[in-house]
Amino acid sequence: MLNWLSKRCLCTLVPRPWLFVGLGNPGNKYAGTRHNVGFEMIDAFAESQGIPMNTAHSKAIFGKGFVGEVPVFLAKPQTYMNLSGESTGPLAAYYKLPLSQVLVFHDDMTLPCGVLRLFDKGGHGSHKGLKSVIYHFRGNREFPRLRIGIGSPPGQMDPKAFLLQKFNLTARQRIDEALQEGVDALKLLLSKGFAESAKRFNKEQKYKHLRVQNLPV
Repeated sequence: MLNWLSKRCLCTLVPRPWLFVGLGNPGNKYAGTRHNVGFEMIDAFAESQGIPMNTAHSKAIFGKGFVGEVPVFLAKPQTYMNLSGESTGPLAAYYKLPLSQVLVFHDDMTLPCGVLRLFDKGGHGSHKGLKSVIYHFRGNREFPRLRIGIGSPPGQMDPKAFLLQKFNLTARQRIDEALQEGVDALKLLLSKGFAESAKRFNKEQKYKHLRVQNLPV
């Protein structure tokens, strides 16, 4: 990491790097499903910043680049969702990053479809990908997350089936809009820091939550 960073900036203090990790399942079978919005957020951010996701690192599809002067590492673990920590833990350790600089993107059934939230810490909320990440962080839950609302299963639908279902047209439009909002929030985070960006972003998303929570998907 030091050699890569030194090529960018030899004479100035380089800001502390961030590791962004999107959770999901690998393979075409799962592409576009609700459980894979973490992968989609990584892809959207990488595309917006011109960061190629073309290498493999610690069981993840990986990319690295700079946003302004901030070094950013992007990862999509290929371990399958329930074992996401097997990739995320070693990545954070390899780059010697404090967990406060590791931001995990994941789907959330407790938020309306297309509503996002930034949090600086928390539990796993029965999300098995997050549970694995926490386990491989030795039980430490104090790492930030970008929660991506996918809505809740209708009626008596099995939550597992819901997670592995693709979005309908209306939900897809909301998610696409949310991905762009997420990209903007991440750029703000990298320029202004987590606390300020989370306060501003969550306030905007709170109003969005109130606006869409009772709309059909």
